[in-house]
Amino acid sequence: MHPHTTLRYINDVVGYGVFATQKIPKGTITWALDDLDQHYDESYVNALEPLRRDLVIKYSYRDEQGRYVLCWDLARYVNHSFHPSCIATPYQFELACRDIYPGEELTDDYGYLNLDYPFYCQSEVGCDRTVVLPDDILQYYPQWDAIATESFRYFNQVEQPLKHLIQPQYRFKVEAVAAGTAPMDSILTCYYDRNRRNKPLTQTTCSNTN
Repeated sequence: MHPHTTLRYINDVVGYGVFATQKIPKGTITWALDDLDQHYDESYVNALEPLRRDLVIKYSYRDEQGRYVLCWDLARYVNHSFHPSCIATPYQFELACRDIYPGEELTDDYGYLNLDYPFYCQSEVGCDRTVVLPDDILQYYPQWDAIATESFRYFNQVEQPLKHLIQPQYRFKVEAVAAGTAPMDSILTCYYDRNRRNKPLTQTTCSNTN
């Protein structure tokens, strides 16, 4: 996570969340995958006893290959919002999609995290959605692509303390996208096709917490 963040208890319903300690300008990398994050195949997670399995699923997201990615840092505590302050990109990092001010929470739309099960949320003003579905990315990717593309316009104008964590295979493309010489790839490339699963999905009820 961005170094200017901290973990803070919110309340008994939401639990903990990640908050900015200094201003994080729009276009700043707020999170990037790094070599301390852990990757687990679905078969491994399914073989765990229920307690550890449920915790891995709760605090992980799934990549386009269906692997569970368990972040080692504060990223696992980033809460959901339908009006998120951060946006995913196809390059294994997220950007601030607006200025995030000191004391403001960093949030994601869980729709781009390839959740295993429907995630029922607290209602939010100005949004008709009350549930995140595993295939939301198929519906909302044009909107999220537009937000990420707009955020990239500020990439070279702000400090990037996490830039060194960009994976080598993406560095040239990220530089081109940030410079405006190449279009951003679609966030749809992050989608995990859930039709590969052998077991049906069941519904769960959750608060806006990881």
